Formats: sequence, structure tokens, C-alpha cells
Amino acid sequence: MKKKLILESGEVFHGEGFGAELETAGEVVFNTGMTGYQELISDPSYCGQIVCMTYPLIGNYGINRDDYESIEPAIKGLIVKELCDLPSNFRTQITLDELFKKKNLSGISGIDTRRLTRILRNHGVVKGKIVNTDADESVVVAELKSTNFPTNQVEQVSTKTPYANPGRGLKVVLVDFGSKLGIIRELSQRNCDITVVSQDVTAEEILLMNPDGVMLSNGPGDPEDNQQALEMINGILGKVPIFGICLGHQLIGLACGAKTFKLKFGHRGGNHPVLDLEKNKVAITSQNHGYAVDQESLKGTDLIETHIALNDRTNEGLKHKIHPCFSVQYHPEASPGPEDANYLFDEFIELMENFKK
Repeated sequence: MKKKLILESGEVFHGEGFGAELETAGEVVFNTGMTGYQELISDPSYCGQIVCMTYPLIGNYGINRDDYESIEPAIKGLIVKELCDLPSNFRTQITLDELFKKKNLSGISGIDTRRLTRILRNHGVVKGKIVNTDADESVVVAELKSTNFPTNQVEQVSTKTPYANPGRGLKVVLVDFGSKLGIIRELSQRNCDITVVSQDVTAEEILLMNPDGVMLSNGPGDPEDNQQALEMINGILGKVPIFGICLGHQLIGLACGAKTFKLKFGHRGGNHPVLDLEKNKVAITSQNHGYAVDQESLKGTDLIETHIALNDRTNEGLKHKIHPCFSVQYHPEASPGPEDANYLFDEFIELMENFKK
């Protein structure tokens, strides 16, 4: 089936549709990963977004049962240069097209993804819509320009009911702002007794559980849309060790008096070099964020910058001067390096053990 991608800036791309036969609109972003499309599709941080893959061939190793980061995808759509219909991998169960049909997701292939990526790099992320070929382009452009997408993405993807992932080790409360299953996996491998709670949990509710530590997860959208979370963080800061990842990192920054800003086209992919300023060591990291902590705003706060991105020198990590609290902007639970950043979970375990003593 023929489809086309229309951007709010007026550009039109013609291609072949795959997945469900429906039209879909969202914020168009690009991801530079060569692999990891299954994790990307199931990452709740992509809620409300249509993702363009810069690597030209997608779907070549199919879809398997092990690489999901959530049960239900929150992504709005996928854009690829070439879609592989005959994947070759010993773990393959279904094709990417079959997954999209089952999950009622829409994608488009056969377009010039390099040209689209250049547009996004030059002009920043834009709103877009995958539509049928007979759609009136001027009407779609006007619709996109006048549309304000929802700002409650975290509420959409967070768990509504607390649940347990039992273990025999340290008790960790994981605040789910759109958490990837990889975070639970890493904590479980360290024998943590995990309780996953909703994004609207209060400080009092967390402290009542008497945890050894609190993990603030990744998630979608603008961190400033989560004011209730800032109150929660200030309520537990200093009372229990905290580790924040991605959105959790940004929320720690805001709660401690720093500011955040929207990046022109964001960091999305599995090949982003980050320098650990304390260890003077570089890690190749997996990233997916459209906002960052403003480094200038750290002045006058109790936060210390611990990591920076080597591509654009933006902030990638923070540590509190007084309280047991640290965070990173990237995803240490992912495996791009393949395990360059895994040590951060071990540091969280050590932080909790030292706090108990």
C-alpha cells in the first residue's frame, strides 16, 4: 500500500506503508542506531513520536521474545529506508511488519531517510503525519500546525498499579515514569527486591515502604510537565539513596534548582560517546532524550556535573554534593558498548549499602 509522510514544514515523502492500515501523527525524530529497533519500538520514552531510522536496512533480524522493553509499544510510527521482509536470525519469531500489524502500528518505508534526517538536523524536530496517498497535503500541513500534542505522556505509559519483582537483596522502589524492562533486569541481576510504583507516588508513600534506595526511571516528554514528581523527589532527598536515569536525571536537576531545555534534534541512538569526568573514562552509550539539563543553571545549586556528551558537550550526569543522589542522562541498562555503563548499577548498590551503615 502506498503511503506518504507529510511534515508541518510542508515537505512530503512518498513511500510504501507497512503494519496497520491507519494514519498516524506525532513528533518526528531520528535514531542513529544500527541495531536495536525492537528495543526502540517498545521503549516507552518514544511515546507520541514517529521515529526515522538513519541506518538504511531495518528488520533484518526480525522480532524475538527476549528484546522487548515494554509489553505495549507507545511509539506512534516508524520510518525506514528499506524494510526487510525475510529476516535471518536464529531467534526470529515474526517480522517487523507482522509485529506492527499485531500492535496496530503504522510505518512507512522506501523514503529518503538521509534527506529527512538533514531536515531534522537543520530545522529541529517537527510534527508529521503518515497518511494515505490521496490525503490533501495542504489540509494535513494546516492540521499539523494547529495541533498541540498531549503533554501527559508520562501518565500514559506509567503503571497504574504498584507491583513487585521479588528478590532477596536490597529493597529498591522503582518510580515508573516509562521504565524500560532493562532497568528491572539489571536490578534483579544484583538480587534487588524491587517494587515498581506509579509516576504520581508521593514521598510519604515511598518512605512508608522503607526502601534501601529509589530508582527514578526514564520516560517521555518534557520534564517540566511533571511537577508532582519534583515534590516527591524533594521529599525523599537525603532520606534515601536515589539513582536517576534519563527523565529521572532531568527531574533530579529540576528538583534541585537547575533548569532544562529542549535540544534541537535530541540524542537518540546507541553510539553516543560520554566522558565520565571523575574517572576520565569514555563510554559508548545508548541515548533517547529530547531535553537536557542546562549546565549554566547548575551554578548555585548543590549539584556537581559528573558526565558530559562528547558530541555536543551537553550535560550527561549529576551528583549531589551533600545527599546520596546521582543520575545520568543516558541508559546504562542498554548494551551499546556493550556494557560500558553497567558499573553505575554497582555504584548504586554500593551507595545503598554505605547509607545503611
